[in-house]
Amino acid sequence: MAMTPSPGGSPALPPEETLYEGRPAVVPGIGALLLSILTLGLGYLYLWVRTQGLSYKVTTRRVLVERGLLSKRLEQIDCFRIKDFVVERPFGQRMLGTGNILLLTADATTPAVELHALRTDVVALYEKLRAAADVDRARRGVRVVDNE
Repeated sequence: MAMTPSPGGSPALPPEETLYEGRPAVVPGIGALLLSILTLGLGYLYLWVRTQGLSYKVTTRRVLVERGLLSKRLEQIDCFRIKDFVVERPFGQRMLGTGNILLLTADATTPAVELHALRTDVVALYEKLRAAADVDRARRGVRVVDNE
């Protein structure tokens, strides 16, 4: 793949690709399903309203988390700032096809970001996001150093 130079002399950036976009699952696991059944749908209504106030967009350059129903808050984490990933697939969520990804970042305001109840193959999303973070770090010349 050839990179064309931009007017400043550096190669043009590849287009930003969306890896995942959506809201958390209303019923992420067996516990939420049982709550919805036992409360004759009232629990489902509560869960639905709660998920309407949260949306995720994961691209090859950043992770966007928008929270709030009336007042909105947008958090953006650049991929090069992601230090570590944790993929969680509890039994109840695996049965309903959802999962969680926890991002540990080098961002001062947002050291950890949880993408909860994603309705996708979270392992495949993790692999794509990890590769995108590596490419973004290499493109920017950023190295991750552990000081332990």
